[in-house]
Amino acid sequence: MNRFLDIRSYFQGMGFAFRALESRNFRLFFFSGMVSLMGTWIQNVAIGWLVYRLTDSAFYLGLVGFAGQIPALFLSPIAGVYADRLNRRKVLIITQLVPMLLAFLLSYLVFSDQIHIGLLMAIVVVNGISLSFDTPFRHAFVPDMIGDRKYLSNAVALSSTLVNTARFLGPTIGGFLIAWAGEGVCFLINGISFIGVVAALLSMRVKLAKRNKPEGSILEQLREGVHYAYNFRPVRYMILLVITTSIFGLPFQAFLPVFARDVLNGNSQMLGLLTGSIGAGALTGAFYLATRRTVAGLPQLIRFTAVLFAIGLMAFTFSDVAWLSLLLLYFTGFGMIVQFAATNTMLQTVVAEDKRGRVMSFYSMSFMGFTPLGSLLLGLIAGPAGVPYTIFFAAMLCLGSAMLFARKANYIRKELGLL
Repeated sequence: MNRFLDIRSYFQGMGFAFRALESRNFRLFFFSGMVSLMGTWIQNVAIGWLVYRLTDSAFYLGLVGFAGQIPALFLSPIAGVYADRLNRRKVLIITQLVPMLLAFLLSYLVFSDQIHIGLLMAIVVVNGISLSFDTPFRHAFVPDMIGDRKYLSNAVALSSTLVNTARFLGPTIGGFLIAWAGEGVCFLINGISFIGVVAALLSMRVKLAKRNKPEGSILEQLREGVHYAYNFRPVRYMILLVITTSIFGLPFQAFLPVFARDVLNGNSQMLGLLTGSIGAGALTGAFYLATRRTVAGLPQLIRFTAVLFAIGLMAFTFSDVAWLSLLLLYFTGFGMIVQFAATNTMLQTVVAEDKRGRVMSFYSMSFMGFTPLGSLLLGLIAGPAGVPYTIFFAAMLCLGSAMLFARKANYIRKELGLL
C-alpha cells in the first residue's frame, strides 16, 4: 500500500512539473517551439563546423560568435523599451520570419557552393539583429501568454526545458546530418522548423496585461529602466553575475569544434555529442527547476550552480578522454542552465509589470550582448595561448565572480522577503 502511495505521489509530482501546459497558449508555444529550437541547434552546430571547415581557425570561430551576438549589446535595451510599448505577439511573428528566410538563404548558398566566410558573417549579423528583438519580447511575452501568474515560474522553467531538450537532441542530430549530407541540409531543416512557431503565434488568444501608458522619449524610458534595475540591488547583483559568466564562461561553446577535432581527435559527430552533452545536463537542470514549488531557495541555488558551472568547465579543459569530457560537460550544462533560468525566474517574479520588458532586455543583453565580447577576446587570446588554457583561465574568473555573488545570496533572500 505504501509503495502504491509513493508511486502515485511520484506521478502527481511529474504532473505538477508540467502544470503550465494547462494554458492553451503555452501548449502551442511549447510544442511548436520544441521543433523550431531543434532546428536552431541543428543550424548552430552546422555553422560552427562550416566556419572551421572554411577557415581552419579558432579565431574565426570566436569572430563568428561575436558577429552573431554583438547586435544584442546595443539593440536589446532598445528592444526592451519597445517591449513595454508594442504588441509583443506581433513583433515575435516578425522575429520568427526573418531567421526562417535567412536559414533558407544559407541552405541555398551552401548547396550552390557560393558560401564564403564574409557572406556567412553578414547573414549571422542580420540573424543576430533579429534575435536581439526576439529575446526581450519573448521573455516579456510569457506572462501575457499564460494569463494566470500562478503558472509563471513553471512556464519559465518549462521554457528552459524546451530550449535544452532541443540543445540535447539538435546538435547530436546535426552532427550526423553534417556527416551524412552536409551543412546545407541542416540549414534547410531549420528554415522549415520555423513554420510551426509562426502558426502557433497566429493562433494564440492573448489578453494583454494592463500597462501604464509610456511617458517620455525612448531614451528617457531606457534611462528609467536602467535606474530601476541598478537601484534594485537584488536585480543588480543577479545581472552582474550573468554578465561575468557570459563574458568569460559562455564563449567556450564557440570553441567546441577545436576540442572535438584537435583534443579528442573526433569529427562532426563528436562535436554533436559534446554539444548534446551540455544539453543533457541543461535539460536535467531545467526539469529540476520545473518541479520546484516556490522561488524561496533560488538565490542559494544560483550561488551553487554558478560554482558548479565554473568548476565543471575548468575540469573539462584538462580532459582528453571522450567519455570524461562528455560527463564534465553534462555537469557544466546543468550548472549553466540552472543559474540562468533561476535568475530569469527571479527577475520575472520580482520586477514591476510596467518595467518588465526593460529589465528582461537587460537580462537578455547580459548573456547575448556580452558573450560575443568574450568570444572575440578569448578568440584573440586562444591563438598564442591555446584554446584549453584560455578556457581554463576564463573559467577561473567565472569561479571568482560566483564566490563574490555567494556573499550576497543571503542579502538577496532577505531583501526579497524569501527567508
